[in-house]
Amino acid sequence: MFLDELTPVWKELSQQPIAFLGGFVSGLLRLNLSEDPVRSWLDQQSGGTGYTSTTGSNNGNSGGPKSISID
Repeated sequence: MFLDELTPVWKELSQQPIAFLGGFVSGLLRLNLSEDPVRSWLDQQSGGTGYTSTTGSNNGNSGGPKSISID
């Protein structure tokens, strides 16, 4: 029963061990991919701007919260 829950983890680990362990370590260290040291390293590894941050985007909503009235 417990092994069934770990099957996807082992499958990903066996297919791409370096990427999996890199993501696992960055999650443990709580690294933010949009911060400068990690972002510049990722840009160097990918050879360009592979990672784009969406923290500043407002997804088409301009302004803050809007009030509504419910009848």
